[in-house]
Amino acid sequence: MKEIYMDHVATNPLHPEALEAMLPYFKEHFGNPLSLYEPGIKAREAIENARASTASLINAKANEIIFTSSGAESNNFALKGIAFANQNKGKHIIISKIEHHSILNSARFLEKSGFAVTYLPVDKYGVIDPAIVEKAITKETILISIIHASPEIGTIEPIAEIGKIARQKGIIFHTDAVASVGNIPVDIQPLNADLLSFAAHQFYGPKGAGALYLREGTRIVPLIYGGIQEGGRRAGTENVPAIVGMGKAAELAKRDLQKRINHVKSLRDKLISNALKVEKVYLTGHPEQRLPGHASFVVEYIEGEAMLLLLAGKGIYAASGSACSSKALKASPVLISIGTPAHLAQGSVVFTLSEGTTEEEINYFNEVFPQIINQLRKISPFAKGWGDMEDKTCTPRK
Repeated sequence: MKEIYMDHVATNPLHPEALEAMLPYFKEHFGNPLSLYEPGIKAREAIENARASTASLINAKANEIIFTSSGAESNNFALKGIAFANQNKGKHIIISKIEHHSILNSARFLEKSGFAVTYLPVDKYGVIDPAIVEKAITKETILISIIHASPEIGTIEPIAEIGKIARQKGIIFHTDAVASVGNIPVDIQPLNADLLSFAAHQFYGPKGAGALYLREGTRIVPLIYGGIQEGGRRAGTENVPAIVGMGKAAELAKRDLQKRINHVKSLRDKLISNALKVEKVYLTGHPEQRLPGHASFVVEYIEGEAMLLLLAGKGIYAASGSACSSKALKASPVLISIGTPAHLAQGSVVFTLSEGTTEEEINYFNEVFPQIINQLRKISPFAKGWGDMEDKTCTPRK
């Protein structure tokens, strides 16, 4: 049986060159980076080289990169660290309704800690209007955090425009760029972001390695207290192999980015075009302003979990909703936020491609997907008279 992995937004295989770079730091160069003797010095040099490579991927300075364990940690660090560092100036935070759970749950924690949070709506494509962001700002606003690209619907947000508004108003701006860094060009300068979260495994680096970009001069309260690692901003003995792997993966991503984009975009377009030929299959997210390897749909009359099970039976591995919410057994907040009816949101399925995805695999998917939809519809109790949809972009008929 063929095995085709189509859930690259959840995670990716480790690039062989990243693995090769990591291996010596598991055994030969195992020293603690804080140690003053040779093994420690070698570990420290490796971290700083990785820091420079990681910074270069987003056009930042090396001293503006704080290594973390994941994108989720970086998001928690950004929201809580900035909120508590600036609470004497105000206690109002602005985020969107389609943020990752690490942002949403951090915001809810901050609400319980006395902060006020505004959750901004999005349009039917999941796009946040910068004018709505500006309108939500008050004298108490200290932080705006808007996702750069949605891992669930693929939509890329107008971050530069939102960041410009925040900069003009003197408000700190953070963006969760976990799904975008290493997959599309991300230059921190035109984005006007003061903080940006990203993770190595999204661009063929190791799991357990992430980073937070913190613009020079931006004050933040540590999330983890202890030693003086990461300039005293993130305590704990550094995971040297993972950091080295992230640095190498960042170097490769910068070198190969356009080639990767061209490859996955053409395959994605072919997948979307064929999937939309199937009756009552609708694209979610923006049809053009989306991640190049991302294709997401809702399918009428069928549950996402059923589709995933039958696809897996054919060797095709995909997702339904985000990796952090697919087991929640409830309608996706992101899909509900873009106006998808609750019953239809249950029929969500997401396919994400990589530099290793082949045209042969897409052809196989295009053959199997309609068969599975037809098979499930034959046994669906709702396959007749449920209602219809107005177009192929997930806009319900009124």
